[in-house]
Amino acid sequence: MMKRQSGFTLIELVVVIVILGILAVTAAPRFLSLQGDARGASLQGLKGAIDGAAGIVYGKAAVEGLETASTATDVSAGGTTISTIYGYPTANAAGIGAAVTGLDTDWAVAASVADTSISYGFVGNPSATCSVTYTQATSSAPASSSVDESGC
Repeated sequence: MMKRQSGFTLIELVVVIVILGILAVTAAPRFLSLQGDARGASLQGLKGAIDGAAGIVYGKAAVEGLETASTATDVSAGGTTISTIYGYPTANAAGIGAAVTGLDTDWAVAASVADTSISYGFVGNPSATCSVTYTQATSSAPASSSVDESGC
């Protein structure tokens, strides 16, 4: 008596492949949005770096008695000269650009308003609607930063 071989028929294999295709199509949109999430997380990380650097520079300026200087004043921190106003980095390359290591090489300026704010976005595609904006200090408000993820 011969033993009969068992296995899958061609129809069964086709049905399994079709089911896997349907599952892949329904799951694909979930994975495609991960790029936007990654961009948002990168921007949040940049915001943290900017806030941290601004706080450290303010501390250094306060130690030197420059936290009330209403004109641009240079502060030396970690061997780097940083332009400050009211103790916080100014909103330009000599200020916040110098305070955050790698800011001008890893990110691109998306928008800039002289003596007010500067926005950094992704290199190759800097967009003001997918960026971190640093607003320099004024006599009535400390420096601040915000994230705009609407265009990511």
